[in-house]
Amino acid sequence: MRRVWKHPRLKWPKRVTAALAGSLALAVLAAAVSLRLLYAGDLEPGTQTRGRDAVWLGHAWVDGRNGERELAALARRVRDSGIRDLYVHAGPLEHNGSLPAARYPKATWLLKAVHRELPSVRVQAWLGDVLATEGPTGLRLEDRGNRARVVRSARQVLDAGFDGVHFDLEPLHSGDRAYLALLDALHTLTRARRVPLSVAAHQIDPLPGLHSAADFLTGHPKWWSQKYFGQVARRVDQIAVMSYDTTMPLESLYGGYVAQQTELALEITPPTTDLLMGLPGYHTNNIGRHAWAETVTAAVRGTRLGLGRQDRHRERFGVALYVDFAATEEDWRAYRKDWGAPGKG
Repeated sequence: MRRVWKHPRLKWPKRVTAALAGSLALAVLAAAVSLRLLYAGDLEPGTQTRGRDAVWLGHAWVDGRNGERELAALARRVRDSGIRDLYVHAGPLEHNGSLPAARYPKATWLLKAVHRELPSVRVQAWLGDVLATEGPTGLRLEDRGNRARVVRSARQVLDAGFDGVHFDLEPLHSGDRAYLALLDALHTLTRARRVPLSVAAHQIDPLPGLHSAADFLTGHPKWWSQKYFGQVARRVDQIAVMSYDTTMPLESLYGGYVAQQTELALEITPPTTDLLMGLPGYHTNNIGRHAWAETVTAAVRGTRLGLGRQDRHRERFGVALYVDFAATEEDWRAYRKDWGAPGKG
């Protein structure tokens, strides 16, 4: 049988591929070990609620599907907890930034009912839209006319009686200057009205420049640079990190990731801005999220660890539960038990 001769240089591509695969495996292992270590350790005393927490509420509260019975149940959950803000979905915005008033026909009832049952709680209008950053359709913030209409939409919900306005615009790429210009215009309005301007924020690069690498490889940067996070935080009164949808496969790794995010956010958020860390009160399973790993319990513990290591005496700090219509009794118990009530724990 004749032996087939192979050129020795043909082995090099296989060796390079194997080396790269091995390096990647080691990097993933190192990252996992690092996150697991961040989830270890003792919780510092005092790392519990400051009475500045929030919860996202679905559209059913302003379109008539929820009524007095649902409000009574919500009041029982919120009363005597650390929750100060309700982000009530009043949008979405049109792609040109406008907001039809027909989208929140029962807002007046809700505002009166919440102020009656929970007089110390603020009701903020949660507005958002898909941005045209990764596809052909959506809101384009670079258009000044669109930004002006977004500001008018904010004025519109404040005129309707809302106690503040909370924006969630996605996907929002790190470094977007048009978004910063929008926040400047919005803050001029909210300061004049003496109400809070609040935003939902993307996560911060776990490794420097990771958002750029993700953009190059997938077209979806996902994270913000820490610098950009700080630029946003300085323009608002309240910033809530969407610290979920992380792909983490284990509860301990997810908790370590939240601890890291908490520390990174605390490093850059000015003391005059409320910083809130998101709690995953929903149970979707997909490639980007594993419900068995991303739990309220792990998020609270990670938040407390990060707070204790970075700035445990910070007062303008809290957590925000996403979202009321998906959160279970177990989620609410974990929030109350692990994060506590004002003056307790």
